[in-house]
Amino acid sequence: MLRVLFVTSECAPWVKTGGLGDVSAALPLALRALGVDARVLLPAYPGLLDHVRSERRGTAIVPVGPWPTSELREATLPSGVPALLIDCASLFMRPGGPYQDAQGNDYADNARRFGYLAHVAAMLCAPGSALPWRPDVLHCNDWQTALAPMFMRFAGARQAATVVTIHNLAFQGLFPGNLCAELGLPAEAYAIDGFEFYGQTSFLKAGIACADVVSTVSPTYAREIQRAPLGFGLEGLLGARADVLVGILNGIDTEVWNPAADAMITVRYDRDTLERKAHNKAALQRALGLDEAPDVPLFGMVSRLAWQKGSDLVAALISELVDAPAQFAIAGRGDRGDEAALEALGRRHRSRVAVAIRFDETLAHRIEAGADAFLMPSRFEPCGLNQMYSQRYGTPPIAHATGGLADSIVDVAPSTLAGGTASGFLYTEPTMEALRAAAARMLEAYRAPSIWRAIQRAGMARDFGWRVSAQSYIDLYGRAMVRVPPTTR
Repeated sequence: MLRVLFVTSECAPWVKTGGLGDVSAALPLALRALGVDARVLLPAYPGLLDHVRSERRGTAIVPVGPWPTSELREATLPSGVPALLIDCASLFMRPGGPYQDAQGNDYADNARRFGYLAHVAAMLCAPGSALPWRPDVLHCNDWQTALAPMFMRFAGARQAATVVTIHNLAFQGLFPGNLCAELGLPAEAYAIDGFEFYGQTSFLKAGIACADVVSTVSPTYAREIQRAPLGFGLEGLLGARADVLVGILNGIDTEVWNPAADAMITVRYDRDTLERKAHNKAALQRALGLDEAPDVPLFGMVSRLAWQKGSDLVAALISELVDAPAQFAIAGRGDRGDEAALEALGRRHRSRVAVAIRFDETLAHRIEAGADAFLMPSRFEPCGLNQMYSQRYGTPPIAHATGGLADSIVDVAPSTLAGGTASGFLYTEPTMEALRAAAARMLEAYRAPSIWRAIQRAGMARDFGWRVSAQSYIDLYGRAMVRVPPTTR
């Protein structure tokens, strides 16, 4: 049986700040359904030790170099996937989130904290591992774990192949100066073929340079990051590793995101009972203080509010369309300036614009079910999940054709309408003019009930489950294992 250690800094529902948490919960579960012994490794943040399997002590981890001793505690995710929690109170038992304190400031020792996570992951793949269970593949995710393949490179003998998945290249784990001594790495690690990056230390660069195989979360994004500007300075390295760089589109949890069985929405429905969706729209309007107007198009958005996500474009679109009339339901947190601009629009147009500055899972489900269309004007988007949720809920997305958005939405056009595959509205340039034109196309279709219903039904018929993607990862693991010399196993 193939054994995979999936190492991550977050995993839903225990700890989540974005899509990484969802993927870390869903992909290992999908792998296990296909016969893989997948286990998740993550830090024991506050509250997580409540989920350990027993009160017995964990396995002692005594790393070499400048690292503290900790315990590895066995736990089980709500899905049934086995988890290993790194119990190191000095690094992980803190108020606030996984990366920031309660005031939203990055922890000053994040390099050490996540360097330790990567170091422990590498130790569990070494011949002297403290665990009897040994992985065939170490699957690292984003910068927080990407240093593990470098630790394995300089440790010499290893027993596992390595895969690094880039969920968002914009976040590279950049830290000032040369951190070799602090991280217990030899001086040669700080080099152009290591983790040196314009005088800084880049965790993600280390992973890209040292992993057996590199993946990212959509085929289009895999191509985009090999050139500027989306390569963020690493396009040369990624191009040089193009032979082992693969894009695999994320899936979604089709049990959690299922309008026919969703306990968080007002009225359940499916593609054959789409008329029931109107009840969710009315309930959302009432809950958010919007006019209960069944014929006024309601745009939804659930997102981190930031330049990347096009929050400023949404604010401009609201100003243009609110008197059309149109309504908007927006939920999320992010940049203070974007939050303030959207809140000001909400105060100015209380009956047509509702803005909730928070991450709220129940509200997210209700917006997906109650909105007529869903806004995703991201300037770049490695994969995205909400566009998949939206199609599943009969809420056609309006999105910039980038990354996973381009790979998972079929644009409305005469040919796709005729073929019964049209599921959303794509535009090719990340500009206000292009977003405006896409919204106009959406409104035109919305006013034609038979066309609108066909678009909704086409989106709801699509399969965004994890099975196909999980099989692609299994194939990728095979490619990675071939690259490990037998003498090092």
